[in-house]
Amino acid sequence: MRVLVIEDDRKIQEFVSRGLRQEGHTVEVATTGTEGLALWEAHRYDAVVLDIMLPEVDGLRVLKHMRNNGDLTPVLVLSAKVAVDDRVSGLQSGADDYMIKPFSFTELSARLQAITRRTSAPPAKGKNATLLTVGNLRVDLLRRTVVRGDKKIDLQPREFALLDLLMRNPNRPLTKTLILERIWDFTFDPQTNIVDVLVCRLRNKIDAGFDTKLIHTLRGVGYVFRMDQ
Repeated sequence: MRVLVIEDDRKIQEFVSRGLRQEGHTVEVATTGTEGLALWEAHRYDAVVLDIMLPEVDGLRVLKHMRNNGDLTPVLVLSAKVAVDDRVSGLQSGADDYMIKPFSFTELSARLQAITRRTSAPPAKGKNATLLTVGNLRVDLLRRTVVRGDKKIDLQPREFALLDLLMRNPNRPLTKTLILERIWDFTFDPQTNIVDVLVCRLRNKIDAGFDTKLIHTLRGVGYVFRMDQ
């Protein structure tokens, strides 16, 4: 995922952004409401972690502005305010979830996965909404485990991030440029082959040994995760 963290407390900002990057996500940070709003308006994000008490423009004003302009990006609000009225105000302003400081990173990660899954992931099968299932491939978004058939598959953070991206866009061609921007977050260099290398590593783990291949190459375009086989 590509996540925007808008938080003026440097320790909390570093704690959240470091944890998300270790999970394989791309993270951009802002320390004021004005800076955060400018980034949010200029780029597309899969989720936003938003502090309420920000310099220049407070978090609720940032959130209301984006919602009034039709932006439905999932937002997890962070706040030291514990009163019920404050939580209600945050949710009524358009937040998808509300966490009170201090908090554990494990819970923040789980809640981010939940709100992004509700808006962009393909429907999970069965009773466990933390699972994505395509044929005999099962991905647990919270425990970050991958199983195909009876084979447990160990993925590195960027491999998991790529599989997450592919499964959130089933049957949709993804260009190398898009993958590079979403997984590494830097400008595309047509001479680099890091996308091909990452896809090859993931394909060797996901598809090797199975008759049905899920990850396909579209020559001149990029890659696609096929669910309709």
